[in-house]
Amino acid sequence: QVQLVESGGGLVQPGGSLRLSCVGSGFTFSMYVMRWYRQAPGKERELVAQIGSAGGSKNYADSVNGRFTISRDNAKNTVYLQMNSLKPEDTAVYYCYRAATIGHWGQGTQVTVSS
Repeated sequence: QVQLVESGGGLVQPGGSLRLSCVGSGFTFSMYVMRWYRQAPGKERELVAQIGSAGGSKNYADSVNGRFTISRDNAKNTVYLQMNSLKPEDTAVYYCYRAATIGHWGQGTQVTVSS
């Protein structure tokens, strides 16, 4: 069955960096647009970044543009989110999402930005 497994979250100081990974299985990874979302406590889930199936099309939320970079390695069935210059307001659970008629979510990975 379809599985998305995120990793790479943790506690980081403001200004620091983290790289999230999401490994997909149970489907042809290279055929799908992939997204990263995040959800902070008490807030709605929001789209952070999206990448086209071949990796050539990328879009970002205004709040992360210039600080975060989405990428993918279709040979490894993996999508990444490189997060630099992290701010306390980036604290959230980050989710990987396969964009499809029937979408699919990963279980999420916690990112905490705090001194």
